[in-house]
Amino acid sequence: MKEKDETYLLPSILDVRQCPECGSTRLMRDYDSAEIVCMECGYVIDMRIADRGPEWRAFDNEQKEKRARTGAPVTYTIHDKGLSTMIDWHDQDVYGKKFSSGKRAQIYRLRKWQRRIRVSDAMERNLAFALSEITKIANNLSLPRNILETASVIYRKAVKEHLIRGRSIQSISAASVYIACRQCGLARTLDEIARASNINKREVGRSYRFLVKELGYFIPPVKASQYVSKFSNQLTMQGKVEEIANTILLTAKKLKLTSGRGPTGIAAAASYIASVLVGERRTQREIAEIAKVTEVTIRNRYKELVDCLLFILNL
Repeated sequence: MKEKDETYLLPSILDVRQCPECGSTRLMRDYDSAEIVCMECGYVIDMRIADRGPEWRAFDNEQKEKRARTGAPVTYTIHDKGLSTMIDWHDQDVYGKKFSSGKRAQIYRLRKWQRRIRVSDAMERNLAFALSEITKIANNLSLPRNILETASVIYRKAVKEHLIRGRSIQSISAASVYIACRQCGLARTLDEIARASNINKREVGRSYRFLVKELGYFIPPVKASQYVSKFSNQLTMQGKVEEIANTILLTAKKLKLTSGRGPTGIAAAASYIASVLVGERRTQREIAEIAKVTEVTIRNRYKELVDCLLFILNL
C-alpha cells in the first residue's frame, strides 16, 4: 500500500521541468525513443512517454490534407468563429454516388434550415454583416491577417458592451479597423480608412473616439518610422533608402528634432534625404503626393534635418 501511494505521488511526465541530477531546465522530449533526456548531462529522466501526435504519418502536404481529420482553425472574422457545419451542394455521398430524388429533397431542407440556424438572433445578424464589412475594408487596403483578426475582436467587444445601438454598423466597423491598425503599428490614416469604407471621415473619427473612450483602449502615438516603409513601397525605392531613412529618424529622435513635428512630414523629409544619398532621387512633389503633406512642410523638415545632422547633399 505504501508503494502504491508513493507511485501515486510521483509527478506526471508532463510536469517534469527540471533534471533531478544537474538541475538543468534544458530538457528534450524524444517521441521516437519515448524518452525525456537532459541536454546538459545526458541523464534519461523518463523512457515511457506517450506520443500525443496523430496515429498517421504524412510525407507531403497532399497526404497531410487527406489524412487530417480536424477542421479549420477558430477565427474571429466569422460570426460563428468558423465552428458551424456546412452542407455543400454536390448532392453526393462519401463514395461519390448521386442522391435519389427523395434524398435530395431531404438534404435541401436540411441545408435551408442550416442557413437559418447559423444566424438565429439579432446579435448574430449584426456580427455577420459587420464582420463582412471589416473584411471588405481590410481587402480594399490590403491589410494583413492580424489586423483583420484584431479588428474583429474589437467589434465583438463593442457588441458585448452594447455600444452599437443607435450607431452605424459601417462606421463602427471602420473605426475598429483603424484602432487595430494603430494597435498593431501599421500606418494607415483616417482618410484611407474612410475612403475604403465609403464613409465620411468625420463619422469614422467620431466612432473611433467613442470606442477608445468606452472600451478603455490605450492607443500609442504614431511614429514617423512607421510611415517610412509605406512611402518606400509606394515610391518603389530599394531597401537601402528605407534603412537610411530609419537611421536618420533615429538620430533625429535622439536630438529631439521630432518633438512637436508631424510624423508624416518628418518621415517624408527623411525619405527624401535618403533617396538623394543613395542616388535614387525622388522629387519633393512626388513624396508630398504620397505622404499627403505639402511641399513646404517637406522643405522645412528637410532644412532642419540637414542643418542639425550636418548632411552634405549634391542637389
